[in-house]
Amino acid sequence: MCGITGSLRFEADLSGEALTGFTLAMIDTLTHRGPDDRGVWVDAAAGIALGHRRLSILDLSSGGAQPMTSQCGRYTIVYNGEIYNFIELRDELEATGCKFRGHSDTEVALEALVKWGAHGALERFNGMFAFALWDARERSLLLARDRAGKKPLYYCRAGGNFIFGSELKALCAHPDFRPEIDRDALGLMIQLAWIPGPSTIYRNVKKLEPGTFMRIDARGEERHESYWCAREVVERCAADPFRGDLGDAVTELERLLTEAVRGRMISDVPLGALLSGGIDSSAVVSLMQKTSNRPIRTFAIGFREPRYDEAHFAAGVARHLGTEHTDLYVTPAEAQAIIPRLPALYDEPFADVSQIPTFLVSQLARRHVTVALTGDGGDELFLGYNRYFRAAKRWKTWRHWPRGLRVAASKLIDWNGRTQWRLADSAHKAGKRPPLSARLMRQTERLDCTSSTDLSVRMLRRNHGGALVLGASEPWSATTDTTHWPQIEDARQAMGAIDFTGYLRDDILVKVDRASMGTSLEVRCPILDRRVVEFAWSLPTALRVEAGTGKIVLRRMLDRYVPRELTDRPRQGFRVPIGEWLAAELRDWTESLLDERRLKEEGFFDAAAVRRAWQQHQAGWADHGSLLWSLVMFQAWNEGRGQEPHAG
Repeated sequence: MCGITGSLRFEADLSGEALTGFTLAMIDTLTHRGPDDRGVWVDAAAGIALGHRRLSILDLSSGGAQPMTSQCGRYTIVYNGEIYNFIELRDELEATGCKFRGHSDTEVALEALVKWGAHGALERFNGMFAFALWDARERSLLLARDRAGKKPLYYCRAGGNFIFGSELKALCAHPDFRPEIDRDALGLMIQLAWIPGPSTIYRNVKKLEPGTFMRIDARGEERHESYWCAREVVERCAADPFRGDLGDAVTELERLLTEAVRGRMISDVPLGALLSGGIDSSAVVSLMQKTSNRPIRTFAIGFREPRYDEAHFAAGVARHLGTEHTDLYVTPAEAQAIIPRLPALYDEPFADVSQIPTFLVSQLARRHVTVALTGDGGDELFLGYNRYFRAAKRWKTWRHWPRGLRVAASKLIDWNGRTQWRLADSAHKAGKRPPLSARLMRQTERLDCTSSTDLSVRMLRRNHGGALVLGASEPWSATTDTTHWPQIEDARQAMGAIDFTGYLRDDILVKVDRASMGTSLEVRCPILDRRVVEFAWSLPTALRVEAGTGKIVLRRMLDRYVPRELTDRPRQGFRVPIGEWLAAELRDWTESLLDERRLKEEGFFDAAAVRRAWQQHQAGWADHGSLLWSLVMFQAWNEGRGQEPHAG
């Protein structure tokens, strides 16, 4: 895995030395993504500069170094990711007379783009990637991103430049970049803990959409194209569903996932797996061990508090499969010690609290391996989230209520809850519990939903804090825009597909990418293989759901390798008691970040309302842990930007 960055200046009025200096400054912000090497390529006459940081995985020789220029000399690429079918593509290219200098998938990707063009090559690629390709003859820059959005890619215009990078910090290092906080995006981040694409925390920066590529020429004209659209694929698969029974589905899933695992085990450096002991990671590890001639390395993080610990589940699965297992039990103090590093690590404000154990297990794995496989994607593709079933059950009742009545009830609860919130001081000082209306506030934006799918999307909001952001309104995103939802009959399938293009992409995959790359660990996700994804979407709900439980076909496949009692338990996930920590061990830090005078000076939040929430939480009158974590993650990130806070 690597880090990429670069710029295209529309007026070629800078020297090669100046362009090189700018690019080195940008690429050196990404050293953690590629500690093994760095490279810069500049054409001052064209105004183009490309930079690359390398984490060597395949072809450790100089033959895999970047930026890399095609044999014809016309194209130069900087590339981040892995193409798992690169050997097949290489064979196909060699059959047409193509000669290769090295053995990296980067060179295969480059020559595939030369041979088949952007659309033809991207349709053939099966992997995770983000890259930039300069065409010297057409004087145009191509940016592309993988189907699931595993690898990040940001871009913007700054002065007379088009700039891009794997992380926002690379863009910030360009001398012409002027950051401006997007209050709308901030409002969503406070509620969700993540920012839905294509928005970012900066008003003038976008994320390139997964499954798309864009071209920009020397005149600054942009053109965006899609080579894979999740919504269209979901609709196509639903129209032509899998015809077999559950046994047939299990066998086919096992075949496809085994191929996906085998392809992701190709590496010239040590490889292992992150194992939680749940369905998804256990399935991946089972197939890894099946295809390996020696025990694979597995890693897990544990906590001493039983309600947050999953390490003993992982250890049980590891013993049964015979892996070489390493677990590490961390104390609250050890976990809290990494919190000050999180704002810089996550690059833009991010507040999914499972970022803490995700970083810790990545750090543990990196001591032993350079590549690790995970089970990400199973819940979205095979309908594993309890939220899907809660939304369906709740909507079954609510749909019989007139919507006008639900809207009126929503407004009443919202008004009364907010009134109680403002008058809460006397209540919590007297030791009283929050009134029912205050506890129902989270339901206010759900009661007026229009479908179970709509309700599921609204349930993603972790708190009611968007209103605390001054001047914020809700920006467009594929998650909230119903015109981008798949038009299929089964609501639960639609919920999973929406999460695939939103929650998975902008929360789960961001969390894993930043945590792993922060330790220079490459993470690969076999369940997100294109073939597995499209197979999962072809399965009727009856083959994914049974008696209110999801992931049936995945569970049945796992039964062939691991006794059910080792994995059949309520979903727990990576959790930490963040609300308790904020009010105790992290109290002074939180207090400094949420100081009322500071909040007023910075001008992003309703300072008085934030202080009330913080006081209520400290007093134990209400648990605002999720809201407060989002607030302090933004405040700590903004503090660390190395400049005066800029209230855009």
